[in-house]
Amino acid sequence: MRNVVLLGSTGSIGTQTCEVIDDHRDSFRIVGMGAGGGHLSQLARQAVHFGVPVVGIANPGLEDEFLARFEAAGGTTRPRLVSGPQANIELAQLPADIVLNAITGSAGLLATMATLAAGTRLALANKESLVIGGRLVTDAAAPGQMVAVDSEHSAFAQCLRGGGRQEVRRLVLTASGGPFRGMTRDQLRHVTPEQALAHPTWQMGRVITINSATLVNKGLELLEAALLYDVALDDIQVVVHPQSIVHSGVEFADGATILQASPPDMKLPIGLALTWPERMPDVARACDWTTAASWTFEPLDSESFPAVELARKAGRAGGTAPAVLNGANEVCVDAFCKGQIGFLDITETIAQVLDHHLSSNHVPDGQLSVQAVLDADDWARGQACAVCRSRG
Repeated sequence: MRNVVLLGSTGSIGTQTCEVIDDHRDSFRIVGMGAGGGHLSQLARQAVHFGVPVVGIANPGLEDEFLARFEAAGGTTRPRLVSGPQANIELAQLPADIVLNAITGSAGLLATMATLAAGTRLALANKESLVIGGRLVTDAAAPGQMVAVDSEHSAFAQCLRGGGRQEVRRLVLTASGGPFRGMTRDQLRHVTPEQALAHPTWQMGRVITINSATLVNKGLELLEAALLYDVALDDIQVVVHPQSIVHSGVEFADGATILQASPPDMKLPIGLALTWPERMPDVARACDWTTAASWTFEPLDSESFPAVELARKAGRAGGTAPAVLNGANEVCVDAFCKGQIGFLDITETIAQVLDHHLSSNHVPDGQLSVQAVLDADDWARGQACAVCRSRG
């Protein structure tokens, strides 16, 4: 029986993690669960269903409302509540076998660091905390302590079992291409938020769906892969694969490439992260080899979608640059969804803020600290807000 702490339980990854655990109740027990507080009824139902003893709410002042909804959902034994900015940190420090961090955005960094400091296995769905924390996170992790939940990074982990590290030539990072694959920059200029939120393959939260449309998400995944698997940025190639069946692969020195394939379903990498390196039976359906199918691959159009190269630029600079990239992007996604800026303004604003940072207040890897990362994130958000207002 593995004891699990689930952070971000009401989001897309969090709810699917609950489904995986519910299907394997003899293998897991949720000992702590947390969410921001935007979906209190859902959080209450989850807490009742799994009998969670400790519940965290990141936004303070919602304790009474949560308890009322907990009782309305049939709860009898009240859980211990932790709330406010420290809630996720307290949850991450609970005695557990696994902390699955599915918090959205840079807010997950402190919970990631707390998990690593506690010596608990970290199943990481919050890629942003690794991207912005960089070497602070990897240096804090013991060998094998971090396991990726992203389907692409789970694919890398599976494929890397096919050869030694010295045999790896490059990582092949697949991208669906999003809803605007094949469009020119002129065509992208007129994209609406409603169009950008209609991802052709995955059902995800708002931020990650917009990030998938701009390919910012693929840039963040590139940085995450480089850090997780200690591979040079230039040795990671992004390839567009619209069917989203091949989740990524590894090319080896002898010319062989091993790819991991499965129907697009996040339950598979979630289940594998919970039990790594073992596999659980019947987590997700397999490919249907009795039906004809075509898998296609094409190069990334970096002119129309410059986000991946922006991420490489930030990754090469290191230090606080990735935090600025991510912080500026989160502001731009919000501004775009509110109709304050256009689709192309997202990456153009990120580029402008990143250039300003690199020429003024960049902190390199050797001087990096958690506070420097948080300060850079805050600075980037302020700068991006100002640029967005000027573009509106």
